[in-house]
Amino acid sequence: MDSFYRSLKQTGFEGEIDNSDQTRQFYSHDASLFELVPQVVVFPKNPTDIQRLVKAVNENRGEVPGLSLTPRSAGTCMSGGAINDSVVVDMNRHFNKIEAVGHNSAQTQPGVFYRDFEKATLAKGALLPSFPASRELATVGGMVANNSGGEKSLEYGKTENYVTQLDVVLSDGKTYTLKALGQPELDAKKAQRDFEGETYRKLFELLDNNYDLIKKAKPKVSKNSTGYNLWDVWNRETGVFDLTKLFVGSQGTLGLIGDIHFSLINDKPHSGVLVAFMKKKNMVNLGELINTVVAKKPASFEAFDNYTLELAIKFFPYFRKTLGWKGLFKLALQLIPDGFLLLRGIPKMVLLIEFTGQTPEEVSQKIKLMHQVLKPYKLEALEEDSTEAKAFKFRIIRRESFNLLRKKVHDKHTAPFIDDMVVPPPKLPEFLPQLQAIIKKYNLMATIAGHMGDGNFHVIPLMKIEEPAERAKLEPAMKEVNELILKYGGSLSGEHNDGLIRGPWLTQMYGPRIVDLFKQTKQIFDPANIFNPHKKTDATWEYSMSHIRDKF
Repeated sequence: MDSFYRSLKQTGFEGEIDNSDQTRQFYSHDASLFELVPQVVVFPKNPTDIQRLVKAVNENRGEVPGLSLTPRSAGTCMSGGAINDSVVVDMNRHFNKIEAVGHNSAQTQPGVFYRDFEKATLAKGALLPSFPASRELATVGGMVANNSGGEKSLEYGKTENYVTQLDVVLSDGKTYTLKALGQPELDAKKAQRDFEGETYRKLFELLDNNYDLIKKAKPKVSKNSTGYNLWDVWNRETGVFDLTKLFVGSQGTLGLIGDIHFSLINDKPHSGVLVAFMKKKNMVNLGELINTVVAKKPASFEAFDNYTLELAIKFFPYFRKTLGWKGLFKLALQLIPDGFLLLRGIPKMVLLIEFTGQTPEEVSQKIKLMHQVLKPYKLEALEEDSTEAKAFKFRIIRRESFNLLRKKVHDKHTAPFIDDMVVPPPKLPEFLPQLQAIIKKYNLMATIAGHMGDGNFHVIPLMKIEEPAERAKLEPAMKEVNELILKYGGSLSGEHNDGLIRGPWLTQMYGPRIVDLFKQTKQIFDPANIFNPHKKTDATWEYSMSHIRDKF
């Protein structure tokens, strides 16, 4: 790597370069199962530094085979998308400025934490509604890279709906602005005799020549973060060509994002939540219940299981880190009334059904109607609240569910390998019993949470991955679960993306023709494969499984 260091310094790189063992070990993990120890971590200070990085990599690929760049912000990726054995590019240290916020739009750098971004937007009465459950830890750059979604995606959709412009550094080391183009603007780009023009010409030809095939390949689900989002880039009917649609969800495999423009929403002013407890005997009706709820068009429909609730009760002081002492006291007061109910037994599943409206009366009416509709399911409890105040206690447990598992379960470890499936809700009554049978077959102690209204389930097994017998379960269990998802027309990932864990399964999901188009897209933008290798189109099961963490 000496030649790379020299080249980078000669370019005038202004950020930090760190190859200490402590730093390399810290950046060798994200929230996934995998470990890749980088040779160096760099901290670019400004957009020109990103260009300098790409230039230095291009100059030294011959002398340093496999030299590549993987962008990373908060490191919360659950698919292994934020780790690399070459150069990790930390975008959190310096690219953390919120540049402008208005009533319906914002401009920001990718390393900004969502929690800080939301404070700035709410001050203007606006919101980016695609925040994930890890909202307190995630950055907006990670949200764009993974095409994140969350509890509000049922009503408002995912991150792809809110990115209006990106500044990206492509493989030639230059910065380009990506945004929706009309036909005249597209023709002008294609006419350019430079790298940008060649990129537009080649991608347009690929999309137009395979137009019907690509449109047909779009997964028929409400949320998808697999593959490259080719189907939404070029629209013949409107004449719009939008490369932001391709880069959102591309996990840093096509270029490095330095700046983001978002559109924002003005959420309805009032909301309320119906909280329902399901006992084990009622779980057989979960698929049918989900469809009953979705038919009433809630704003969000979330859930978490008994394991998560038990952990929240056992490790209650943990929430102080997120809420502070005042928030922790508030949470305790809210949970006291439910403590008497929980003495009768921990529910198998806690359901949170949210409705929004222009007036409190509108919200209250929707919640009361939902209460009546659910009575035949004989749930353990139905707790109405025409404000969101009571639901706060359960909201925070749902949002912190994965962190509770990661940080507080010490004899087993989170194993996110079947963690982000999406199945069309009408298919859930058939799908869920078969999923539960597979989990039981492999004796997986698995927590279940997720976005019920989208049919998006986060199934997180707790395993001793360091034991060979446990590790041996990964491939066959994942194969059975994935085949079941695809049998019912689902997607292997609604939010967490491909990374190292699902990249090897893209051919099973899309077939060889579409995956070949994905590979051609990667080749157009990144012919030397310098951006985040071994993810998405060049991921292999052998490579991924050889980099599972030995220690947790």
